[in-house]
Amino acid sequence: MSEEQENSTDMEAIGAMFQARRKELNLSLKEVESATSIRVAYLQAIEEGKMEKLISPVYAQGFVKQYASFVGLDGDRIIAEHHTVFRPPAYQDFAYGIGTLEMRGNPGAGVKWVPNSVWAALFFVMLIVAYYVARSLDVL
Repeated sequence: MSEEQENSTDMEAIGAMFQARRKELNLSLKEVESATSIRVAYLQAIEEGKMEKLISPVYAQGFVKQYASFVGLDGDRIIAEHHTVFRPPAYQDFAYGIGTLEMRGNPGAGVKWVPNSVWAALFFVMLIVAYYVARSLDVL
């Protein structure tokens, strides 16, 4: 049996264990969500054995530990026995280093000199108008 098939079997076993325990306790997924703050979609992914639907292996471990604690299972033991399920993928589709950041053209970026110059011109026009109004009213 390949490692991928073994992981799939392990994930399904973990999911079945959680689902059976939740049903033993007569709890709905919504009640578990309220108690653990784990979204129903993630709880369903755990119960269906679809760990790839979870955010990352680290989140999967945290969710499993929290869910296990709530339903009275030993989360640390589950993770230790099925450690291959919670491993990050061997290949990751990104790399860090020089040249990984790319410059993107953004039409809205840069100094917006046209609107700024319009506001400055309006300010000076208002100053001039205020000066002539003040002179005509003999305030100056």
